[in-house]
Amino acid sequence: MDGGARARPAGFSVRARVIAVAVVTAVLATVAVVYTVSAARRADSADPPSAFGLDRGQLYFRSTREGDGAGRVARLAAAPGAAATRAKAAPAPDHRTTGGPACERFHAAGGTALCLQRRPGIPPAAYAVVLDGRLRETRRIALTGIPNRARVSASGRMLSWTMFATGDSYATTSFSTRTSILDTRTGYLVKNMEEIPLTLDGRRYHSPDVNYWGVSFARDDNRFYATVSTKGRTHLVEGDMRRWTAHTLRENVECPSLSPDNTRLAFKKRVREGARDPWRLYVLDLRTLRERPLAERRSVDDQAAWLDDHTLGYALPGDGGKGSDIWTVPADGTGAPALRVAGASSPAPVR
Repeated sequence: MDGGARARPAGFSVRARVIAVAVVTAVLATVAVVYTVSAARRADSADPPSAFGLDRGQLYFRSTREGDGAGRVARLAAAPGAAATRAKAAPAPDHRTTGGPACERFHAAGGTALCLQRRPGIPPAAYAVVLDGRLRETRRIALTGIPNRARVSASGRMLSWTMFATGDSYATTSFSTRTSILDTRTGYLVKNMEEIPLTLDGRRYHSPDVNYWGVSFARDDNRFYATVSTKGRTHLVEGDMRRWTAHTLRENVECPSLSPDNTRLAFKKRVREGARDPWRLYVLDLRTLRERPLAERRSVDDQAAWLDDHTLGYALPGDGGKGSDIWTVPADGTGAPALRVAGASSPAPVR
């Protein structure tokens, strides 16, 4: 032996390496867990300041603009009306107020807000968070899937949300959804509305491929509209909460949104085949069941929001496919689309 070094027992080097690798792996796993938990705690504890609440005359939205407020709820003064949209007025100055909660989807009405969140982890978690008029959490419901649609009834009582269980686009047929309804007054939660008795074309209908999404409530908090998909076709359904029944009204209607006066439904209609740009926005008169295409000719994959009785707001991908922007268009088919808020999605006017 060189220098009189003592011989190591056979296998010492292998055992030492195995132990070292095990120790390093354990340390790294611990660090990862601590980081994930601390990140989730930071996100959960990042409550908006009490001054940031639901105030009338404000347009709330999820900010996608780069910066500290990205992914959080922000607000601006209420959107201009249809007359300004017809005149192709320039967007109002973007003096947005930030400081709201972090949400993937957001909606608010009647002193209640709904925030769909995703949290990092193994596996990642999702939540439906119910907020009061000061945007303080009052209830949290664990979910599975990818947040997709969120709606609050005009009174703030009824909430609904849709999650993608599989897939992430309505443009393909390889997706599955799970839509829930919450009555905030009674606390009653419908975890999945697929079991609602459905009448399709006048007959009671059963099928394992039924999917619902895009619920919109009437002012009475009982009647609602939604999309149901089965056998590759989509239908508009009208539902009754007290009777817990639903029946189809017409085909090829997705993501219905009921007007404030409860006389019309905005929706997206499939007018082109293919997965890239299949839809166009329409408005359906519920009294005559006549539909009218809107001036927005781009494909809108969103549940449009009524900013008032004459104007619709919706999100479209931003320039270069980064983030999204909120656009407006008159609900009577006239005028032209107008950019309302750059770097934003989930428009929710508080009246």
